[in-house]
Amino acid sequence: MAGAGAAAEWWFYHIEQGSIDAAIAPLIEKCLERKWRVVVVGHEETVDRLDRSLWTWKDESFLPHGRARSDAANQPVLLSTEAVAPNGAKVALLLDGSDADTEQFERVMVVFDGEDETARAKARQQFKSALDAGGNARYFQQDRGGWAEKTPKKQ
Repeated sequence: MAGAGAAAEWWFYHIEQGSIDAAIAPLIEKCLERKWRVVVVGHEETVDRLDRSLWTWKDESFLPHGRARSDAANQPVLLSTEAVAPNGAKVALLLDGSDADTEQFERVMVVFDGEDETARAKARQQFKSALDAGGNARYFQQDRGGWAEKTPKKQ
């Protein structure tokens, strides 16, 4: 696995209900509140869908973002198919089983749908690799509309 080093904190978000888009929008909002730049990494179709949904995720607001092919350096949230950070992101939010070289990020957030066996297996591999490398890994599961930190089950 690329870069599961101790440099970054790994936070895992296990979605059990609702859409990925609805789950990650509040996570991105929290990052922006902390003045953190973010790169969101996923498959092209995921990035396309997110590009549309982040503009309208709340009736009263939107999440400022752009695509890697646009003025990437100026985007607080960059949507990309690659875990690179021309916007200076210190947070990588990984979808679709994506990976990242953790040397360039302070926090890696892996968001996966619990019904997607491939993504769940990849998240387990990433969690184990992060721990094996001496890193900090935390696991959150959806709980009554929010997130609850849990201890992952042994495999």
